[in-house]
Amino acid sequence: MSDPIVLVPARMGSSRLPGKPLADIHGEPMIVHVWRRACEAGVGPVLVAADAPEIVAVIRAAGGHAVLTSADHESGSDRIFEAIEAFDPERRHDVIVNVQGDLPTIDAASVQASILPLLDPLVDIATLAAEITRAEERADPNVVKVVGTQISPGRLRALYFSRATVPWGEGPLFHHIGLYAYRRQALERFVSLAPSPLERREKLEQLRALEAGMRIDVAIVRAVPLGVDTPHDLDRARDLLAPSQDLK
Repeated sequence: MSDPIVLVPARMGSSRLPGKPLADIHGEPMIVHVWRRACEAGVGPVLVAADAPEIVAVIRAAGGHAVLTSADHESGSDRIFEAIEAFDPERRHDVIVNVQGDLPTIDAASVQASILPLLDPLVDIATLAAEITRAEERADPNVVKVVGTQISPGRLRALYFSRATVPWGEGPLFHHIGLYAYRRQALERFVSLAPSPLERREKLEQLRALEAGMRIDVAIVRAVPLGVDTPHDLDRARDLLAPSQDLK
């Protein structure tokens, strides 16, 4: 890995929280919080890939870089691929870290951890997971589980991702975190592939890569960041990010 870059896809068309990237969190749009946390990780330059000029404007006003992409992309992977091709046609950046634009509480250590599996030249894509500690999450289809073979402490080779409670039997279950680090060639290949049968069935994009024979390794981190999808999630994010006040 010679020159990573962090891409943050952001789109306005959320069905459950319209205008989500611009949702106010203590005086700043949510996308600015995500951009700032990605910068704090120090992995590389941070570029927001936006589907609306309003998002580009707030990032540039905050001192960041953003590019306007098509509003017709079906996934964040397609959006970041368009953005990196426009921003870096010389192909200086060989690793692309995809930090979702609705993770305002993502911590720097998790972003840093996401690229470590790519030190292994056999790995195409790296991602994150955390051990499930709440019993109700084990059977929750909204909590995506990763099944993997441990290849070293804190690292798995992914065998499958599912909304089901897998694997069966005693032992830990791992909550997949949708933050990815791609080798540039792997991202190019991934976006060229058609959606796969298991991807359609589970509604999990990463299964397309596994079905195509691409290797995904998983770094285990301590906690799952809050993803903001609903007004309730937004309220939780505001609570978590509330400025600390001195006790009197």
